[in-house]
Amino acid sequence: MDKIVFETNFPKLNLIKSGKVRDIYDLDECLLMVATDRISAFDVIMPDPIPEKGKILTQISLFWFKAMEPILSNHVITGNVNEYPPVCKPYAETLRGRSMLVKKAEPLPVECVVRGYISGSGWLSYQKSGSVCGIKLPQGLKESDRLPEPIFTPSTKEETGAHDINIDFEEAAKRIGEADANRVKELSIAIYKKGVELADKKGIIIADTKFEFGRVGKDIILIDEVLTPDSSRFWLKETYMPGGSQQSFDKQYVRDYLISINWDRKPPGPNLPNQVIKNTRKKYMQALKLLTGTDLS
Repeated sequence: MDKIVFETNFPKLNLIKSGKVRDIYDLDECLLMVATDRISAFDVIMPDPIPEKGKILTQISLFWFKAMEPILSNHVITGNVNEYPPVCKPYAETLRGRSMLVKKAEPLPVECVVRGYISGSGWLSYQKSGSVCGIKLPQGLKESDRLPEPIFTPSTKEETGAHDINIDFEEAAKRIGEADANRVKELSIAIYKKGVELADKKGIIIADTKFEFGRVGKDIILIDEVLTPDSSRFWLKETYMPGGSQQSFDKQYVRDYLISINWDRKPPGPNLPNQVIKNTRKKYMQALKLLTGTDLS
């Protein structure tokens, strides 16, 4: 197993942002995006990393970015460290497998969430009002039921440590303009549907996910990460049964542990037991293997 990367320290590079998981460096012509092994839950970064998580997320994202190119361009220039600028060479071993050179894009200030199944905050909202983000849903749905059609339920994009807030389509349109809101809604659902179709063949249900888009000139492109266990809810198809929570390959396992210890969801996050760390890594690795047919060896 490779060394754990909780945070990066590249003195010769210009760090411009350190998020919940990714550290971003400005290389003038492009950005260097590095996925660390940090894990966050309820918008708080946990003190314990998940070994190799950053590599798993990067490899899954690169797989999906490639798969979605017929639908939409993305920000990836290369994930091959040997093609990085010379200034990155001293850090090549840390960067290998967990980083990408990406185009500079202006991120749109909304999270584009698509739900194909009723779960998580969507289930809580449905229980209260019969709707999610202003979208009325059929009566009598059970937790984890498949929806008749995927729905677009955007949220705000808050800074690290603050909670994203679910909003309706009208609010998203106010924030980014109606034309762009319609465009990202259409793109989000198309990417989700293609992801669902491909994952289904690999034995995974993608219950819901979130995408980020950015603008390069007049073009909207796909940025950040795509259909990873951090940004999506992955369920095992063979054990799927509506009416409760499902066996998952995603961050829900960590959330469930934190709920079980009645943590107040305020920083700092509690230490994670070794068993939770090991099981989380195993789940993420299983998602990588099932989706891409490869592992990190």
